[in-house]
Amino acid sequence: MSAPRTVYDAVLHAARDVTKLGCALDAEMLGTALLGSVYAVALDDRAEAVRDFVGRFLTATTDPDSPATTTIREVFAALVPDADGAAVVGHAPDAPVWAAQLGRVRPTGCWAYGDVYGDQTSYLVTFAYDDGSDGGPDHAVVALVDHNIGITKDVFVATSAGTLLDQVREICAGDELTWFRSEDPGRLRDEVGRHLRVTDELGDLPADGSLATDRALAAARISLLPAVTTPPLAEPAGPDGTDLVRDFLAAPEAVRFELPTGSTVTPDGASLDFCLGLVLDHAMTLPGGDPLRWSPAVAGLFLLDWVHRRAVLDLDDAAMMPRVVRAWSAYATRRRGLPEAAAQEIETAMEELIPEFARLYTTGERRSPATAAVAQLIAEGVDPSDSAAIDAWLEANRDE
Repeated sequence: MSAPRTVYDAVLHAARDVTKLGCALDAEMLGTALLGSVYAVALDDRAEAVRDFVGRFLTATTDPDSPATTTIREVFAALVPDADGAAVVGHAPDAPVWAAQLGRVRPTGCWAYGDVYGDQTSYLVTFAYDDGSDGGPDHAVVALVDHNIGITKDVFVATSAGTLLDQVREICAGDELTWFRSEDPGRLRDEVGRHLRVTDELGDLPADGSLATDRALAAARISLLPAVTTPPLAEPAGPDGTDLVRDFLAAPEAVRFELPTGSTVTPDGASLDFCLGLVLDHAMTLPGGDPLRWSPAVAGLFLLDWVHRRAVLDLDDAAMMPRVVRAWSAYATRRRGLPEAAAQEIETAMEELIPEFARLYTTGERRSPATAAVAQLIAEGVDPSDSAAIDAWLEANRDE
């Protein structure tokens, strides 16, 4: 066989056996995998790239020359109904009988589950075809939302909805660090959709998972849920940063880890104030901006990455930081009422993270160019806040 002349020819070749599939779900799984290739290589708005591709494909195949072409057109139109030309793609008489069931599903249940820290939430929706004999088995869409980076990190379609739901229930029931609940369909659609729109704009997709291959089918299914109608409740304002620090310093956790008290003009007091400020500043960079939402994952982001890229710590600060984060971990866990198992898990994580924090501080390998430059100024006795001193240093080192 000669090589495909266009990308559309390549798609038609890959879908040449679509009419031999046994049900609509199998065809939709094939279609979403093919469109996943477009999604994966798109340079900017990936969802728009898929819509544009489907619209152009439908235009290029307006006069289908085989049942396979007719059928894959119907599959793409069902998966991306807002693509140009999708609305006018009808059911052809030479298509398989199951083609009439493409996209003809109804949601049968919505659930959510996640970790007690608030790092991630998975949303699970089950679906059934109007005609299961031609459409295919009940199936589930699962979307994983990562609250630390604010994206839908993965989606996948599972063909054994009941089995998957039972497994999730059982796992959550046996793990006190996870929760499980029924979810409002509108809220589920809104949460997954708005985080997925952020994912669509990423330059690099998360590694592993089924995000690219299952995205088109998962999004088509989620869009069948009702739009959210109840406005979100106004969240009570979190504690003021100053009040939170004051409460923390008076808390038993501060005493337990022997944090200094009194004036911030002492070296220890200044380092404590600086380290606490970094903890609060880091929280503001995360979705939600809640300093009390602390977990092994958040602590890892802070200690092993953010603090090295964004701050310059002197020796006193570096010595103070482990005491501060240990105390903050225990304090935040108690304030949020997390189970004892969570407190133990965070404490264990601290024992692993702090030595690596110390190593990274020593090597400076995670410093950004800006923090590395400031660190060099300080090491050479130049005050980074003194513009005249910086100008003099630059002049003295101009030829180096």
